Amino acid sequence: MMATVSRLAIATIGPGNDINLTPMTFGWAAGKAYIYGRGQKIANLRRDPRATILVDTGSAWRELRGVMMRGQAQVLEDVAAEQADNDLPQACANLGNKHGLVGKNGEPQSYQASATGRSRRWIVFTPYKVVSWDNHKLGSQREEE
Repeated sequence: MMATVSRLAIATIGPGNDINLTPMTFGWAAGKAYIYGRGQKIANLRRDPRATILVDTGSAWRELRGVMMRGQAQVLEDVAAEQADNDLPQACANLGNKHGLVGKNGEPQSYQASATGRSRRWIVFTPYKVVSWDNHKLGSQREEE
């Protein structure tokens, strides 16, 4: 049986109010998505914390499942902010498991990342609106061509 692969894309408001849509890796903890990112999305979220994320899985039409969440994103600006977030360690463990990270002893290892430079930061996304779908539930309906 093949492992389920889920993808996340985060949409932020960029310069000139353009939408910046970026695929990212992520972990879940306490109902929030934790994303380690850099660059334009960090600058965008510092300016405007509103974001939308889309998480989906599946390849064939009938397998498609997903969730779109609108919410607020917080940039954890430094190591002190990371240490103050009680759910970040669980998100790092979730990410490590998702990516199959193992230590020298063969034990599962957490994803290791921390604030560095001007823009490498953790993003904590807290949803306030959620919409989901599951094409498998459509039963015997046929895919339109």
